[in-house]
Amino acid sequence: MAKHPTPMLDQLESGPWPSFVSDIKQEAEARAKNEKGLDYQIPVDCPEDLLGVLELTYHDQETHWKHGGIVGVFGYGGGVIGRYCDQPEQFPGVAHFHTVRVNQPSGKYYTSEYLRQICDLWDLRGSGLTNMHGSTGDIVLLGTTTPQLEEIFYELTHKLNTDLGGSGSNLRTPAACLGKSRCEYACYDSQLLCHTMTNEYQDELHRPAFPYKFKFKFDACPNGCVASIARSDFSVIGMWKDDIKIDQEKVKAYVGGEFAPNAGAHAGRDWGKFDIEAEVVALCPTKCMTWDGQTLKIDNAECVRCMHCINVMPRALKIGDETGASICCGAKAPILDGAQMGSLLVPFIPAEEPFDEIKEVVENIWDWWMEEGKNRERLGETMKRMGFQKLLEVTGIEAMPQHVSEPRNNPYIFFKEEEVPGGWTRDIADYRSRHQR
Repeated sequence: MAKHPTPMLDQLESGPWPSFVSDIKQEAEARAKNEKGLDYQIPVDCPEDLLGVLELTYHDQETHWKHGGIVGVFGYGGGVIGRYCDQPEQFPGVAHFHTVRVNQPSGKYYTSEYLRQICDLWDLRGSGLTNMHGSTGDIVLLGTTTPQLEEIFYELTHKLNTDLGGSGSNLRTPAACLGKSRCEYACYDSQLLCHTMTNEYQDELHRPAFPYKFKFKFDACPNGCVASIARSDFSVIGMWKDDIKIDQEKVKAYVGGEFAPNAGAHAGRDWGKFDIEAEVVALCPTKCMTWDGQTLKIDNAECVRCMHCINVMPRALKIGDETGASICCGAKAPILDGAQMGSLLVPFIPAEEPFDEIKEVVENIWDWWMEEGKNRERLGETMKRMGFQKLLEVTGIEAMPQHVSEPRNNPYIFFKEEEVPGGWTRDIADYRSRHQR
């Protein structure tokens, strides 16, 4: 018998997809049975009270979680998100329901033993509910009480050799794709860069000093498996400078049906004979490819590295040999403006250990943003307010054609204010007077 009736939550179990409601009910049942004989350190019925407060939230159409305030572990300013219920008498199991973020390894490689130890720790000192993984990349441990935080932190750091992740106005936990460990398209070692930056910037990760959160994400190729261009303030995307390598014989093999396109990923249905003209050449965003029936040609100067042709014909087309990375900045998803991609800052930069060139760019951006950014203003919002040219100035990067998203529609050029005698105001007045005659 459920502790709280949940008719609205029960509806979420009726669809064809797995439901988080079912998962919470399963955990509630397991804790009630306690077949392992654990001495639970937080209320046994916290998953049931979690369902109850969520049902009440749906009914009232307003949240019943209060602002968390300041809660954490000694010496750290992040890693724990405080959460308190505003109905503690009705739902005592979730009166305190703090979230702990755990720093994931590069590429999210785990041993089964490590995962069992994490789950055992959380069964004992938390709700048993986890999120693998949060949108930033952390392991998210959902629901514990304030007295358990130091105990959890000690177990993580001393026995599991794991640190807390980032939260608050600091560097959030860096995340990377599998990179060179599994991917033939990797242009740099994303796992190594992620690990290096995590260790280099421990102070920024654990002690909030920024105007708002700041995210690193590392994609080893333009396929963007961690979606860094859309989900991070500082996106490092693998790139190559030279030409795409073409094996013309294997191109013909694809055309002749010897090889399945897309590495056989769409083999579940009969899509008909592979049509290189329709499926590759016509879908090139810059129309830089041609096929004359015998030879595939690519105008590499016009290629934007979208990866489509390589993904469709991986045996025939390969990335170039001169590899490195591009850096994009300022991706964000504010409520009012909506999601925005990062802006290209560095078209190509070497990405080899010790990654000093990348660190220099990062630190120049931080120095400027910490000085000029407003409270709770992401880097992208500061860039929008102060102008992309200002970002180029503080990083010492010269403007180049790759920074231009589209040709200007106003022929009048605005120079830097200090370069215009009398300032912009006088210059604009002169411009208007000439055009009003």
